Amino acid sequence: MIGLIGKKLGMMRVFLNDGTAIPVTAIKVEPNYVVYIKSSETDGYNAIQVGSIPLKQSRFKKPMVGHFKKANLTPLKYLKEFRVDDVSSFALGQELGVDIFSPGELVDIVGRSKGRGFTGTMKRWDFGGFPKSHGHRYHRAVGSVGNRTDPGRVWKSKRMAGRHGNETIRVQALLVVDVLKDKGIILVKGSVPGHKDGIVYIEKSHIAFRKKAQRKHERLSFIPSNLLRQEV
Repeated sequence: MIGLIGKKLGMMRVFLNDGTAIPVTAIKVEPNYVVYIKSSETDGYNAIQVGSIPLKQSRFKKPMVGHFKKANLTPLKYLKEFRVDDVSSFALGQELGVDIFSPGELVDIVGRSKGRGFTGTMKRWDFGGFPKSHGHRYHRAVGSVGNRTDPGRVWKSKRMAGRHGNETIRVQALLVVDVLKDKGIILVKGSVPGHKDGIVYIEKSHIAFRKKAQRKHERLSFIPSNLLRQEV
């Protein structure tokens, strides 16, 4: 599925002609470029490698500099590979913009969630905790973590305290509310993972063909057509 590399600007709301407020996330898409092309004949599958956000050449090693020179591009900070059905419509160095998406379609967005640091089990796993009554000695503890003689150890993947957040999260089937081509901004309904200015990857939805996603698309199809155009 073709996609783009973008930067999360934050959340806002847009209004429909009847005054309904729709919460959206604004994603800024700097110019994306095709850095490398993979075909089924040479690599076994069709895909394009997309790069964005230029960076000083001195920050790259010579092999990477040569990789970009083959496409006549300056070194780019972020690279991402996207599967495509046909590579014949792409060329090395080709620029990709927000116009590959259109209002009303569904997209998947991948990003890194906010890091929460080391947290306890109640915050990390949403445990209910122990009774809060007077005299009870445990309130936010993890509770029992293992058995006695058999097996005599703590099971793997036991939900305990530890690092929370900073994980790759995919949010699927988000509606594209509007595409501001002149500003390079995409507005999608709802929230996306990550902090402000965090890098996200926008892809055409992998589950758009499912009945649940299609019903969602039909239910929200009125939003782009009834949108009250305003400055962002």
